[in-house]
Amino acid sequence: MQKLKIIIFDGSFKTTTFINRLAKGLSQRHEVFILGFSNTIKNKIPNVRYIDLGSSQHLINLLWQSKWLALKKLLKTGNFSSFFKTIINILSVNKKQLQQDNFNTALLLIKPDIVHVQWQSLIPWCEEALAKQEFKFIISQRGYQSNVRPFVDQENFNYLQKWYPKFSGFHSVSKAISQVGDEIYFSKNKIDKVVYSGFDFSALNYNTKYQKKEPLQLLSVGRPHWVKGYPEALLACKKLKEKNVEFHYSIIGAADNNEELLYLLNDLNLQEEVTLLPKIPQEEVYINMSQASVLIFPSVIEGLPNVVVEAMAIGLPVISTQCGGVEELILHDKTGWLVPVNNPEAMAQSIIDFSNLSLLKIEEIRQQARHKVEQQHQEQQMVKDMEDLYFSVLK
Repeated sequence: MQKLKIIIFDGSFKTTTFINRLAKGLSQRHEVFILGFSNTIKNKIPNVRYIDLGSSQHLINLLWQSKWLALKKLLKTGNFSSFFKTIINILSVNKKQLQQDNFNTALLLIKPDIVHVQWQSLIPWCEEALAKQEFKFIISQRGYQSNVRPFVDQENFNYLQKWYPKFSGFHSVSKAISQVGDEIYFSKNKIDKVVYSGFDFSALNYNTKYQKKEPLQLLSVGRPHWVKGYPEALLACKKLKEKNVEFHYSIIGAADNNEELLYLLNDLNLQEEVTLLPKIPQEEVYINMSQASVLIFPSVIEGLPNVVVEAMAIGLPVISTQCGGVEELILHDKTGWLVPVNNPEAMAQSIIDFSNLSLLKIEEIRQQARHKVEQQHQEQQMVKDMEDLYFSVLK
């Protein structure tokens, strides 16, 4: 296999778990560089090179990195004019231009085969290089920046329509989000590959001691954003209370200070039945999952939610809305349960139906769910599929 130079541009060294797993896997066969406007990271991935582009929040760091990168560029190219421009920007403390120059210099010094941009918000830094078409750029399509913002912000939609054609390839985290991306830009020659997030299933132990529990312990995990559908979940809880179903619902993810949810909680008189919890470490999330009866996933829009994959792997049953890539994970009444989006009545009824299921049926669903994610979300498969995308672009 051809050894590639791959830049992963995340904007920060504090990359997501998905990106860390990808970088680690790719580094076994390729040269991998992570570019970010930060130098603060405790646990760097072995064999991965981190290129600090300077932080606008730490002026000394930015000035030093700018001088260092400019000097390396001077030694490589002999371009004194470019070096003096950087010195002028340093003296005038032109932070944004220094960061832009540092990004461009990093590309020049590394000469990558692939530049993998992780977020649409990073495209402005890439405009100059994209316009020149000197390097192959790939962009990931995942989450809010791909399937929500362009469709509520016309200016952003128009911006992506302008720059998407400059990308050589697209990585989509689900089939659903790939289709959304086609609404922004489509071409018969477009290279767009669905690569599911990979997980280390040895670290996601299947709960062999699952109990349905009474009262039912309902759990949701995620930030309190409108796309997560928590108001609809609370309305479903109100209906459960009206039908005298005993339950307790916990929402993990900085929801404890959310004014909208706090108001709704009081308005629906659910203070005793619902607990809003702050963001907690991942290990504690898994502990909470192992103690819950069922994961409630009420989202309105999603790419392909990691929390659902993790719940299925651990053996926590999932009741989810039919949003985005969730239907690529959950087959109704086989690996979990699906309800329509924005339908508290259907969500409440699904929870009631779940409470009446036998443990034998629930165990069947749990095992099929674990098998599903093991087949679809293997870490090694993720790395291989991403390599396939890179080589398709290079061909």
